[in-house]
Amino acid sequence: MTTMEASERTTTDRAITSRDLAGRIPRADGVLHEAAGAVSWRRQTAHFALHFFEMCAPMCVGFAVGDLVYFWAAEQQGYSEPFRQLPELSVLVVTFTMTAPMTVWMLFRGMPRRATAEMSGVMPVLAVVLLGLAWLAIVPKSDLALLEHGLMMPAMLVPMVFRLNLYTGRAGHTGRHARGGRRRG
Repeated sequence: MTTMEASERTTTDRAITSRDLAGRIPRADGVLHEAAGAVSWRRQTAHFALHFFEMCAPMCVGFAVGDLVYFWAAEQQGYSEPFRQLPELSVLVVTFTMTAPMTVWMLFRGMPRRATAEMSGVMPVLAVVLLGLAWLAIVPKSDLALLEHGLMMPAMLVPMVFRLNLYTGRAGHTGRHARGGRRRG
């Protein structure tokens, strides 16, 4: 064995050994987490952005399909502009059609249930705040649904900031989907 081969073997062995020693760590939420080493700032930012857009995509699909169905159903009942004519109902519909697909996607991806509940909880809180502002005549009721469409995705950043380790990849979350098997618990 040459000196170069010995050097490469030692480096490879050391990397494998350190990964194996760290292993996967079961957490209280029942999801396995990789013990993560130092992750670069650029990679953490990219991981955070990927998680954000992975949750935005099902929300966009949900509101696109949900709005089509809602507008069709409202038209069948004689409402030509449901966002203006039925503002409170519209807020509830938008909340559901954007939150449900995102929640399903997060659970499918194997995200911890607590993080999923926190993310999903932001949407109804935003709806209640907007309804309160409308009832206090601070925001026009006719703008509620459009405001909710626009504010839901930025509102998701709040719970994401409180769980930076999870959403930046520092926690090494692998989830059941990434492992390819069923999660216990």
